[in-house]
Formats: sequence, C-alpha cells, structure tokens
Amino acid sequence: MVREFQGKTLEEAYEKASLSLKCSITDLHIDIQQAPSKGFLGFFAKTAIINVTFRKEKKHSKKHPHKEHKENQKTETLSSKLNSLKNEEKVVKSTEIKQIQEEKIFNDFYESEKLQLHKAPIVNKSHQETIKEIQAQVQNLFSKLCYQINEIKVDIIDEGKTVYIEFSGEDSALLIGKEGYRYKALSYILFNWINDKYDMMLRLEIAEFLANQEQAIYTYLEPVIETINAEGFYKTKPLDGILIHIALTKLRDQFPDKYVAVKTNIKGDKYILVNEYRSH
Repeated sequence: MVREFQGKTLEEAYEKASLSLKCSITDLHIDIQQAPSKGFLGFFAKTAIINVTFRKEKKHSKKHPHKEHKENQKTETLSSKLNSLKNEEKVVKSTEIKQIQEEKIFNDFYESEKLQLHKAPIVNKSHQETIKEIQAQVQNLFSKLCYQINEIKVDIIDEGKTVYIEFSGEDSALLIGKEGYRYKALSYILFNWINDKYDMMLRLEIAEFLANQEQAIYTYLEPVIETINAEGFYKTKPLDGILIHIALTKLRDQFPDKYVAVKTNIKGDKYILVNEYRSH
C-alpha cells in the first residue's frame, strides 16, 4: 500500500513517514514525487512530497548466512539517506549565507540614520524628469501582475536623497505577503536598482503597510525609551522583518550617545540591545 507524506523539507517528510508508520526509514521504500522549493517572492513555493511503501522482506532462519549482509545493507541505506540530508542542509546553509550577504545593502538602507520616517513627500521641481523616468519603469515592471493596482506613485523626498514609491489599490495588499516577506523582497529589489542607478535611498509604501508598522513599533517603544532613560540599558523583544529596522532607526536617533545594535539569540531571532559604551 502506497502512502503519501508532505513536508517543508525532505527530512521533514521522511520523519513524518517514520512516525506515522512506526518504523525506521530503512524499512521503507521512498519515491520522491516532488522536491521542495521556496519559490520567488512567496509565489510558486513547493513542499516536499514522497510516496512510501514497506520494503518486502523474506523470512529467514535465525542463522541465515546472509543476515550480516542484510544488516550491512540497512546500515548502508541509512548512511546514504543521512548523507543526503546533510548535503541538503549544506545547500540550505549556503543559500542562507548568500542571502545574508545580499541583504547587507538592504539593511544599510533601513539602518541609515539619515532616513526620515513619517515625512510628507516634498517634490523638488528639478527632479521631475527623474520622477517620470522611475515611475514609467516601475509601472512597466509591475504591469503584468494580475492584480488590481492603481497607478504607482513616485516622488523624490528628503531633499533629493530618497525616492518614495507607493502602491495602492484593491489588490495592493497582496504585495505585502505573509509577515511582510514580499514587502521585504520588493524593497530589496527596488532599492538595489534605485541606489545603483540614481544613488538615492528608497522609501516603499504598500497599502499603508509601512506607516502602520512604524506606528505599531513607536507605540511599543514608548515605555522602552522611558526604561532606558531611567536604567540606561534595555533589550527589546524579538522583532521580525521591517520592525527591527524601524526600531533601530528610532532608538539610534533617540540615544545617539549609547550603544544601539541588532543582536541575534540562539533561536535566530533578532532583537535590539541598548547599553552604555564600554570604556577601555
């Protein structure tokens, strides 16, 4: 009888099969139907799918001459699968390292102390041609999406240092994605292009997502700032996505003479530590 199991990774699918059938994976014949894939910008992601059947085993006497060979075969099969899983893990880790390196420029964009949040767009007339050029290219880039989106708004703000791009419309919120993953990916893509070609920063607003995130984090930081003023130090709760960048900018602006940095705990969650500079 064939059983199907799914998981985010092949390792997870193997584990589900082993637990469900209450046996070792070496007792199973596994046929990979679909390899896992993260997709692009949250689209087309695929789970791992495997079909599983029990291996056919012949009954042997206690002193079967091939018993030792069978045991070695099982050990070899288990070793092969473990090596396969380790190789998969190496690929994932390699991808994560590459993503961290690629996001450095994206983080620099968010961590810039010069970026002014909640500032109303003020258009400099000398930038009108640049605005039209960026707007035309962004409009063309997203024209193939099957979403109901209004004309994309583009301005140049912050005394000519920042390009402001705003998406609005009936389906614009779909560009944010679960927990803001698509928002972060789009910010990264657009920022790399704008920073490289126009030497400017980026402020991306999608369906008021950025404004709402800023307001939420500012509300959270109010008692945090009071505690820092009173005690001199603080460690924030784990913050995800764009929240970590908004909070970092706010706290660095609030405490220019303190050590304010992003840290990572043993679970991989990011938080912000505010403390006094250590004297050497």
